Amino acid sequence: MSTPYPFTALVGQDDLRLGLLLNAVSPAVGGVLVRGEKGTAKSTAVRALAALMPEVAVVAGCRFSCDPAAPDPACPDGPHEAAPGVSRPARTVELPVGASEDRLVGALDIERALSEGVKAFEPGLLADAHRGILYVDEVNLLHDHLVDLLLDAAAMGASYVEREGVSVRHASRFLLVGTMNPEEGELRPQLLDRFGLTVEVAASRDTDQRVEVVRRRLAYDDDPAAFAARWADEEAALRERIAAARALLPRVVLGDGVLRQIAATCAAFEVDGMRADIVMARTATALAAWAGRDEVVADDVRQAALLALPHRRRRNPFDAPGLDEDKLDDALKDAEGEGDDDPGPGGPGGGAPPQGGGDVPPQGGGPEGGPQDRSPGAPERTEAGSGDAPAPSPGAGAGERQAVRSGEPFRTKVLSVPGLGEGAAGRRSRARTEHGRTTGSRRPEGALTKLHLAATVQAAAPHQRARGRSGRGLVVRRDDLRQATREGREGNLVLFVVDASGSMAARQRMSAVKGAVMSLLLDAYQRRDKVGLVTFRGRDAELALPPTSSVDAAAARLESLPTGGRTPLAAGLLKAHDVLRVERLRDPSRRALLVVVTDGRATGGVDPVALAARAGRLHASEGTASVVVDCESGIVRLGLAAQLARDLGGSAVTLDELRADSIAGLVKDFTAAGRAA
Repeated sequence: MSTPYPFTALVGQDDLRLGLLLNAVSPAVGGVLVRGEKGTAKSTAVRALAALMPEVAVVAGCRFSCDPAAPDPACPDGPHEAAPGVSRPARTVELPVGASEDRLVGALDIERALSEGVKAFEPGLLADAHRGILYVDEVNLLHDHLVDLLLDAAAMGASYVEREGVSVRHASRFLLVGTMNPEEGELRPQLLDRFGLTVEVAASRDTDQRVEVVRRRLAYDDDPAAFAARWADEEAALRERIAAARALLPRVVLGDGVLRQIAATCAAFEVDGMRADIVMARTATALAAWAGRDEVVADDVRQAALLALPHRRRRNPFDAPGLDEDKLDDALKDAEGEGDDDPGPGGPGGGAPPQGGGDVPPQGGGPEGGPQDRSPGAPERTEAGSGDAPAPSPGAGAGERQAVRSGEPFRTKVLSVPGLGEGAAGRRSRARTEHGRTTGSRRPEGALTKLHLAATVQAAAPHQRARGRSGRGLVVRRDDLRQATREGREGNLVLFVVDASGSMAARQRMSAVKGAVMSLLLDAYQRRDKVGLVTFRGRDAELALPPTSSVDAAAARLESLPTGGRTPLAAGLLKAHDVLRVERLRDPSRRALLVVVTDGRATGGVDPVALAARAGRLHASEGTASVVVDCESGIVRLGLAAQLARDLGGSAVTLDELRADSIAGLVKDFTAAGRAA
């Protein structure tokens, strides 16, 4: 077994360490989500936490880690007789992003269940994580059906495995810890709310601190055991401090004045539901116990808000999480003035906490001590006409204009890829999936996951006499089993090709175009798509954003996009072709949807219109699904975008028709339906 990196040897990352330690003191806080760029010790810190957790007492031989003091009466390995039990270290169970459903919840032997009525159950990761830590690295990339199972287990404290009327239930209460890089996409709101706390991490910009990080890491890699031995005393002291805080926790007083501050703060930030209030109360109590106090004070409430509210406050999908600390202070002061009880003085209130490797100061925002109002590395948005607009890029051509703000986003019509795919689970196009409505059956390839009961019985029925059936049970063999085929929805790669040339540069027009693309990005966010962004202007096209799951990053790039110059439409289409060719090699099962946003004009070079038409037909020859968003405006229209759509073998919609509630769009749909009839 490898020696884990010592928790006390971590350099900086105070918020991360504090969030993890508070969950070690009070698991009822509900876990922690760690957001940050790659290479910031997220996974190292989580794995190091397990060594600090107290041991757990379990029933000897129980695969589901039942507590001998209160065993689960429904445990599949039960019933358990009264016994002292055995102690073992708390487990950290890692859930891989590509895990199967059976690996997560466990597998039931369907063949034995049908023929013998025996519940032969092999526990999964949810059983292993019971009374321990369930760690999900890159949790934002987890498949939707696994997210649903995690939500159910976290909400009910139990896992259910049901297959055609045969069910197994076992307890599953765990500390959920997730890490993610926001650049790779955001989490579903339902799972986001299940994390008690969230912390933002970023690499330090302090030279001395970075030097110390490298020095310690190199020493650990050279001799992990010797490095861990150097930190053994600090680890032991921190472990004792956690145990002391746990013992003090039940005696910590949460006064009415403090509760009023918590409620007022949650109301001021308009969080949904009551989970935020409860988590804040538990976090503030854990903070007091961690500081060695038996009463919650105002600073505990403030610190709890900074940890528990950023991911729960109401915000637009493309807004970075974070809290306005001035607004937080105002809410706390207003509640303090209205309350009858004095919540106590701010500050440590019992003296400074003991020094040592486990001492973690309160959260102070970003690396420079300011509030973290945006994700690490995310570009700031630019106001129209502001002096902070990006500088013109070399060779973009004369007449380039500064970036303008996008118009208000709106709900768009559903754009989908025709046919039936087999890509990653999502919500856009039809696909064969593990979840969805049953459309038929087939022989299983490998392990059986979804039994088609009627087809299985139909396959086994003709052979019952030959197999010597004598009792009530059906004689079922492996060859009789049938896998249910299901149809659901998949996520696609939506590649935007946006015309940023001079013909699109009028401020009001470009604002509307950006608003339309932003609306499509919001739709892609909701439908779990990957997105990419190609822009063309001046003399060439560029890949502004390689295909990614981070719709936020695409929105930020779009917002800062300047315009001007000629219209190299063919270059934009050819660049998109290169991007799609590479992505087909990387992920053959994910189908692409090409969305070209242009007025159809093409300038520059010899016969640019013909070149654009040839580039469009190249996409059509490879079967790429495409939609042209026609941005042409004015009384006289040339219809070039519609011709481009025909060359691409796709369809064209105007900006007005793109709206889901557009009258023009409804008329067009009705007319098309009438022709089809």
